[in-house]
Amino acid sequence: MKIGKNVSLGLMMMPDVLFPELIEIGDNTIIGYNATILTHEFRVEGFKTGPVKIGRDVLISANATILAGVEIGDGAMIGAGAVVTKDIPPGVLAVGVPARVVKKIE
Repeated sequence: MKIGKNVSLGLMMMPDVLFPELIEIGDNTIIGYNATILTHEFRVEGFKTGPVKIGRDVLISANATILAGVEIGDGAMIGAGAVVTKDIPPGVLAVGVPARVVKKIE
């Protein structure tokens, strides 16, 4: 796992245990309590892995789940309990299951 400067990892934050080297977290990012970052998944089509890149100045709230192959852009915010299944652009708030962009952060 590659972790930038001034990163805060919340209590019980769970990085992928099989392929943690596929996780990259940018500077000044906060990852909340019990958040999960996965770099692998089991699908009907078979086993899949993919890197997860979390940009700079990102906030990932408590209990959020980031799935394999996702990139979260700089300055994005992920709401509590969200499940991120696809890339999130920079500077937006994404919430829900699956996570969707609800607003641009000014």
